[in-house]
Amino acid sequence: MWYAALLRFIRRRLVLGIIFASSLTYCIVSLLKEGHSRNMVYQDISIERKPFVWRTLQEHNETNDSMCRNSVQGKSLLVDDQGYVCERADMAKNGCCTIDAEHTQRYSCLSCHENSCCVIYEYCVSCCLDPSKRSMLEVVLSKLSAEENVLFHTITDDYELCLTKCRTSSHSVLHENSYKDPSLKHCFGERQSETKPD
Repeated sequence: MWYAALLRFIRRRLVLGIIFASSLTYCIVSLLKEGHSRNMVYQDISIERKPFVWRTLQEHNETNDSMCRNSVQGKSLLVDDQGYVCERADMAKNGCCTIDAEHTQRYSCLSCHENSCCVIYEYCVSCCLDPSKRSMLEVVLSKLSAEENVLFHTITDDYELCLTKCRTSSHSVLHENSYKDPSLKHCFGERQSETKPD
């Protein structure tokens, strides 16, 4: 019996109106609080950049007996931090490419074009590591946008720069969701040239 009386009470328009009004008020107050918090000024937190090292050809040569960093990811090719591209089978135990191997090349731009874009990632990195490309890369670093600055912030030397630049170049994409040229998607230069590759 008390159940039926409770249902009649809930059905009354006054009770429903109060529930609706309190829900609407809560919703408006929540939106106003959220809008106020969006207008907050966020403090610009600048992260200290690690010192960047440009390695010379002599420094590339001095690492022959030590461990090498390499690109790891390639199915058949890899590039080490000395600028050598080799087949995966030609990688020595220290991570370096075996220099005497038949297909090992240094600073190779084999799949690259004049616009600093390459077909194959490992050749992009190797070509980018050529000490003669330093002045171009310095220009690239000086013109980084705020978003790119965050991405390139942890880079400490030319090898890491080339690995990152060849993997994430904004100059090889159109509208951020498709490649300008799907065959030349690895770029390390300042901007992609408008000329078509050979």
